[in-house]
Amino acid sequence: MGAVMSAEAQVQATEDNWAFPPAEGWTFDQVKDLELPFDWELVDGMIVVRGRAKYWHGKVRDKISRTLENAQPESLSVVTESCVMLDEQNVRVPDVMVHDRTGLSFFEMECVPVAKLVLVVEVVSPGSPGSPGSRSVDRVHKPAEFAAAKVPYYWRVELERDNQLAVHEYWLNADTLSYFPAPSHPVHRRELATDFPYPVKIDLTELTRF
Repeated sequence: MGAVMSAEAQVQATEDNWAFPPAEGWTFDQVKDLELPFDWELVDGMIVVRGRAKYWHGKVRDKISRTLENAQPESLSVVTESCVMLDEQNVRVPDVMVHDRTGLSFFEMECVPVAKLVLVVEVVSPGSPGSPGSRSVDRVHKPAEFAAAKVPYYWRVELERDNQLAVHEYWLNADTLSYFPAPSHPVHRRELATDFPYPVKIDLTELTRF
């Protein structure tokens, strides 16, 4: 009986069975080599499809990443679309992450350790007909998860009705493990200027220039 249970625990996710996790859910080790024709995250042991984003989303993400990278201190690193393991059954893929690279291996690291994160940036995508967007995930679920994991800063980038960007800057309350709006400037429009997690200025009007 013990041998049977052990064998079941080692089942690997494949393109045929990924939608049917074991009773206890998938773990990162079971899904990390999975190749599917879409982007996905692991949420509570289940593989969740990441909705297709529009052209502007990728351009804004990449420009924010480049600006953060140009200003980063020596000890930090910036990465886009990389996985971070909150625990063995929850693996997220933020749009942009800034992390402490001290002690990490450039060639061996599979996911960024959540304890190394200093900033998560999510660009909210409304999605398209028939395709899920990221509004509730980026506004509610991910902030709660990253705050619980003690990530110090979280930015939510929104495309407003006038097609201009607004960046909502959040800081961690270490006592409640929740985010609160940055006291000095909670919402940035036209320009983002902040000293946290390090000094950076971003011309938000330039991010949407075609």
